Amino acid sequence: MKRTRPERRQGSAVVRGDFVPETTYDQRLLDRRGPADWLHMDPWRVLRIQAEFVEGFGQLAELPQAVTVFGSARTPAGTPEYELGVALGRKLSEAGYAVITGGGPGCMEAANKGTTEAGGVSVGLGIELPFEQSMNEYVDLGIEFRYFFVRKTMFVKYSCGFVTLPGGFGTLDELFEALTLVQTQKVTSFPVVLMGTEFWGGLVDWIKSTLEGTGKISPADLDLIHVTDDPDEAVRIITGADRSRSPQRENEKESVQGTVSDAQ
Repeated sequence: MKRTRPERRQGSAVVRGDFVPETTYDQRLLDRRGPADWLHMDPWRVLRIQAEFVEGFGQLAELPQAVTVFGSARTPAGTPEYELGVALGRKLSEAGYAVITGGGPGCMEAANKGTTEAGGVSVGLGIELPFEQSMNEYVDLGIEFRYFFVRKTMFVKYSCGFVTLPGGFGTLDELFEALTLVQTQKVTSFPVVLMGTEFWGGLVDWIKSTLEGTGKISPADLDLIHVTDDPDEAVRIITGADRSRSPQRENEKESVQGTVSDAQ
């Protein structure tokens, strides 16, 4: 009988058995309880955080234009939501985009699968969790992170848009963080697409009636959200924003070149 031992991924390492700690790096970073000397270790944590940023930047710097796909890890294979993720990954790949997911099962696996089957670049950005969640088999480039905020930076920095499949708390967290970054213009021309009109319909109605209806957001903020059931339409929204961003990039490039010429 095969002996099973607890296992956890920690960044680039895998630990098993007695080497598995009781808490994760994120938990220890955010926990202020305990002896005062625990807090004095935070400066050392900065070095580990820095290393994660350096590793992520180094691994992802050469990626082609990419789109991040979010969605539930609990979506079973073969369900309509899973197949929607497969179709989306395939369509994005055929349009020339790499696809980035959280690297786990469910909707993430579906998008990676569609990308791989279409011959595209399939990326997974995993995270250390108290429970094990392995990188799915369709990931070509997988990176494990200890800290959520480092991982989230990589999702945004190396994507030109987000597509969100049905999901739970984690998916909602990623969705609203993306919307906040766009609303506050921390990122520009960055489309956010919700796949699944029935699943997202209630949330969108609440945003319209309660948030916009009571002045918590402006009417223009509703335009930040695109809802569809059609993977082709999702790709059109991404590529449309990409084309509108291209002249801006060229203008910025010419402006920099002009400044350099003037300085010379």
